[in-house]
Amino acid sequence: MTTHAVLGIPSRRRPLQHWRNSGARALSLSALASLVLSTFTGQTQADTDAPSTGELKQLSVEQLMSIQVTSVARHPEKLLRAAAAIQVITQEEIRRSGASSIPEALRLADNLEVAQKNSHDWAITARGFNTALGNKLLVMIDGRTVYTPLYSGVFWDVQDYLLEDIDRIEVISGPGGTLWGANAVNGVINIITRSAADSQGLYAEAGGGSQLEEFGGARYGGALAPGVNFRVYGKYLNRDDEVFENGSPATDGWHHAQGGFRIDSQSSPQNTLSLHGDFYAGHEGMNTGGAIENSGGNIVGHWTHVFSDRSDMSLQTYYDRTHLLDPVPMFLLGTTPLVPAGNLRDDLTTYDIDFQHRFALGGRNRVVWGLGYRFTHDVVENAPGLGFSPDVLNQDLFSAFLQDEILLGSDWSVTLGSKLEHNDYTGFEVEPNARVEWSLAPHQALWSAISRAARTPSRIDRDFSEPARPFPLVILAGSGTFGSEYVTAYELGYRGEVASDFTGSISAFYNVYHDVRSTSSTPNTILPLFFANNVEGDTYGLELSGNYQVFDGWSLHAGYDLLKENLRVQPGQFDFSNARNETADPQQQVSLRSSMNLPARVELDTTLRWVDLLKTNNGPALGTVPSYLEMDTRLAWHAAKGLELSVVGQNLLHDHHAEYGFPGPTRVAIERNVYGKIAWQY
Repeated sequence: MTTHAVLGIPSRRRPLQHWRNSGARALSLSALASLVLSTFTGQTQADTDAPSTGELKQLSVEQLMSIQVTSVARHPEKLLRAAAAIQVITQEEIRRSGASSIPEALRLADNLEVAQKNSHDWAITARGFNTALGNKLLVMIDGRTVYTPLYSGVFWDVQDYLLEDIDRIEVISGPGGTLWGANAVNGVINIITRSAADSQGLYAEAGGGSQLEEFGGARYGGALAPGVNFRVYGKYLNRDDEVFENGSPATDGWHHAQGGFRIDSQSSPQNTLSLHGDFYAGHEGMNTGGAIENSGGNIVGHWTHVFSDRSDMSLQTYYDRTHLLDPVPMFLLGTTPLVPAGNLRDDLTTYDIDFQHRFALGGRNRVVWGLGYRFTHDVVENAPGLGFSPDVLNQDLFSAFLQDEILLGSDWSVTLGSKLEHNDYTGFEVEPNARVEWSLAPHQALWSAISRAARTPSRIDRDFSEPARPFPLVILAGSGTFGSEYVTAYELGYRGEVASDFTGSISAFYNVYHDVRSTSSTPNTILPLFFANNVEGDTYGLELSGNYQVFDGWSLHAGYDLLKENLRVQPGQFDFSNARNETADPQQQVSLRSSMNLPARVELDTTLRWVDLLKTNNGPALGTVPSYLEMDTRLAWHAAKGLELSVVGQNLLHDHHAEYGFPGPTRVAIERNVYGKIAWQY
């Protein structure tokens, strides 16, 4: 988080001294390409142990509809029967995309907006509100919530994992508050990693190129005892600076290292235990001075007991600790220095426990209920330019939910449920939903939903000040009366196998928002501006997605999103940004992907993505990010069993292009990136 972000002013990054020897990088890429070519042409006899083209093909159309998902109902169900706008990013899709980070992998979900801000920051959301402080998307990694209570958003630069060990990513667009709680307003991202039993042996990868200068990772999995498996992993990346739109370096290079472990135990057919943890440290450049430093770790324990195929219970608890040092530049009022530069430090400790029980009630009711408690301890050391008061804050969050899926016939069901939460800011929040699912045919389903969700206040809404108190002239401040934001969502969708070689889905939605955040002032004092709930409005749109199996070994995918936003200031109220500060979204997005298996165990994957013009703001001023068309491609060769050589090109159609930020000399443009990778598994 950087100063002025709440007013829509783009982040300004400052230099880190990185190796920028373009000649050396070109030589490295040339050598790698020569190695791939010489190995490819030199092998005249196929390795009999190498995977066949059939083994490398994409999931069939029927298999796509049979993928098991858990994020919609909090228990496994077929993707076809999930009564929500959900898309699943599989491990195979991640591998073949050439993604090097979780945000890059999320571009595979058609129902998300993904914009890269600079070398290490992204803006990601579903169904709009993709601002610098986006706060309406809930993100989980193996059940651990990763949003920060500072602003109810996600620091994407520290959400990392060895991508080889991610099993799938489930992406829901639309409210998920009934099961997952506050801040699951416009969507839920659930990142699910493989069990230790499914990631045995040695895996190693390494590579480098123009922007992703160097990276590497390794994992080893084994058995501690019969039914007890483990894995350990580590990874590192060094990403070069991006550029400003005039081509000069943005000095925002990114270094990140992470490691972790996982242990899974099947003590009996009824009991499964899991213990896993991750630890990271990073260093990121800022062109305003200094460098961001972040570090942290987590430990997660999970126990599941199965009573029968219709009943089970689970208990999960985790500990999470994060540290952030964010340099805040000198605060200027116009061109006049107001307060000096300094560092904002934040240390957050989270304890969380969650219990869930699923059972059948008679022959027609499938009930799931649960209880949860979360405690956070947040310690902030303010910078002169911005701060939070109090600087030490303890918060408790209590929750309970109940949901009943009622089978009304062999081909349709109704789901009713609600979540009740109690937080320290606004007290009790209720988030109900009703869903209907109708099986039109064995492989086709129609669904509809009405949901209510809340975005509860964060520290920036209540405790923020810029400059930091007790400086006498505060320009912007939080408000002790800031309340929750609410959405009522109406959804209708279809998902199914249209033909033997084609699946498709379409979702339509209409969302009504109340009490959205505004930047207001009092008639008498004008300053400070403060946060209030003076914005309302509605959004509506369509999400389309389709997969076509051209023939065995070649599949095509297409996605289209339409989003219309109509936000306004409530009658008789005031907003400094005229209801524009909470949205920064393209009206349309299109993606096209081709995945092809060529002879001699070669894979070719290509993606085209078009993003419409994006409107953004800087206080009352309105700016735009131009629409753009980009292409990514990946060429890979399975040289032998377990050995893969690949070359990946990202953003190939332009030297650089902007994806986010207000127009100006400090807006960062994302450069073309070409890198090579060697992956070995034994």
